[in-house]
Amino acid sequence: MKEIAVVILNWNGEKLLQEFLPKILLYSDKATIYVADNASTDNSISILKRDFPSVQIIENKANFGFAKGYNEALREIQEPILALVNSDIEVTENWLNPILALLKKEPNTAIVQPKILDYKKRDFFEYAGAAGGYIDKYGFPFCRGRLFDTLEQDNQQYNDITSIFWASGACLFIRNEVFQSLNGFDEDFFAHQEEIDLCWRAFNQGYEAKYCSDSTVYHIGGATLQTGSPKKTFLNFRNSLWMLTKNVPSNQLFFTLFIRLIFDGIAGVRFLIQGKPKHLWAVLKSHFYFYWFLPKFLKKRTYTKNPNYYKIKSVVTRYFINKQHYFGELF
Repeated sequence: MKEIAVVILNWNGEKLLQEFLPKILLYSDKATIYVADNASTDNSISILKRDFPSVQIIENKANFGFAKGYNEALREIQEPILALVNSDIEVTENWLNPILALLKKEPNTAIVQPKILDYKKRDFFEYAGAAGGYIDKYGFPFCRGRLFDTLEQDNQQYNDITSIFWASGACLFIRNEVFQSLNGFDEDFFAHQEEIDLCWRAFNQGYEAKYCSDSTVYHIGGATLQTGSPKKTFLNFRNSLWMLTKNVPSNQLFFTLFIRLIFDGIAGVRFLIQGKPKHLWAVLKSHFYFYWFLPKFLKKRTYTKNPNYYKIKSVVTRYFINKQHYFGELF
């Protein structure tokens, strides 16, 4: 058995598989390559069998989304390290070795993210993860190299190995035993922010997440769901509220949710002013789901060993009011 399982979740991504699988196979000699297919209706399966016979295929029975799709696929995988890789990721030579070395050296590090650059603008960081993620007090995620829609150029300013709060689901390494002990992703999320919730639950159990710049990948981003999609707005706002409900320490929960709901209301008004009524409705719909399922998510709360999950109170006020548009300006 090899040390790493590279697992690519696929749904109707035949073109992405044909474009990006060859390099994964070329540069991943220490890994077994799996494609977990979410009941694709295109030619993905036939292309895999014809052109990539060494790839292990896991066929899910339906399109379960990101969270359940991975949970279903990873139940039978035995390799000690899982590399969860989007189908629109281009890997580079030696992308596995630095992360494997880091995990061997640091037994308490359970999750690692490589440097994620933009596939189309290759000297800039990519939106989904960049150089490692953090979260503010009210559940707004941000990254080294990306605050909201401001992306930094890669000038080696984040060439390091450092602790982060969350790793991007676009390319995330996690110890198999830790993933299973956390019961994987929260399947109620379907897609978006489930990786942050997973990392938060690992953090609550005392594990560390790290960023490792010695490993670099390139991400297209938005290849599966467009950035401007109201559905994406709905999932992000809804899942963020659910995530806060599950993970914020009890003595901070009510106030944190109250302020977050105010921020969401301001975001909804901003969408209306921008002429995006569908996004305003997405925010309102997310709040309806939040209240409807609140009892369920309160039952999912677990004890946290690490109550101080945030480095700054509000990245929103820092970015939009104080005009701090780069990560280095926050601290």
